Parts: sequence; structure tokens; C-alpha cells
Amino acid sequence: MKIRSAHPADAEDIAALWNAMIRDTDATFTTQEKTIKGISAMIAERQGAFWVAEAGGVIGFVTYGPFRNGPGYAATVEHTIILAQDAQGRGAGRGLMRQAIAGARAQGHHVMVAAISEANPGAVAFHGKLGFTTVAQMPQVGRKGGKWLDLILMQKIVSGP
Repeated sequence: MKIRSAHPADAEDIAALWNAMIRDTDATFTTQEKTIKGISAMIAERQGAFWVAEAGGVIGFVTYGPFRNGPGYAATVEHTIILAQDAQGRGAGRGLMRQAIAGARAQGHHVMVAAISEANPGAVAFHGKLGFTTVAQMPQVGRKGGKWLDLILMQKIVSGP
């Protein structure tokens, strides 16, 4: 397995992973699928903040961007990590997150946030193993598939030693 910077040519594979999560799970609250054009633009916009894991093709990705608008939040980023189902439990997620954390640190960011649906307890456990701490659970702030879903916020301070 190889972790490398994402390239616009990866947009189709990334869209396939992301859109499967959007269509088939409650792990994300969005219902609007990503476009290849939109992902290509995101890759170009997020230089140094978008990586893929490869093993005979793209098996996962991680990216981060602003947590909220405004200068007071400039040092805080929120990330998205998605792996192919058959890539889970093989180290790709840890490798991607290590790269994202190192990238955020190198860019001068202080905190990385994970916003996780209660429908994805595996993501909560995964982030906990990486040193993220649960800082909030917001009851019923998401709605998908006719269900109200809680949002779990986790964070990790990435600056410093």
C-alpha cells in the first residue's frame, strides 16, 4: 500500500468511494453526491491537504478543510476519511490519518476535528485509537432516510510535539 498526494486523475475513484457512502449509509448526513469535476477542483484547491491510499487502485482517501468560516477558526480543520469496505482494518486508514495530521501540523493548524454520525460507531473507535477525544454529542442534528441522527464531534490537537 502506498499513501500519496491526490491528483485530479484520482477524482473518479474518489467520487466512487464518497458517493457509495452517501448513497448507501447514514455515516454522512448529506444526500447530494459528489461530482468528478467538483472533486478535481477540491484536489486542486487543497494542495497539501488531500491524499489517497493505493493498493492496485485507490482504496481510500483523506482530506481536510476549514472547520468554520472566519479568522478565529483559521487554525482548526475538519477532515473526511473514506476507505473501501475491503480496505478497512488493513492499516490504510491509520496511514492516511498520520499523513493528514502531519500535513495539518506542517501547515500550522492547531486542531483537527472529526464530525461523525452516530450511525458510524466504527469511526468513533478508529478516531479514539488515534488520540481523538469526544468533545460533544449533538442529539438529532442530522436527518437521513427518515431518521434523526446524532452528530459526535471529536478533536485532536495536532500542533506541538
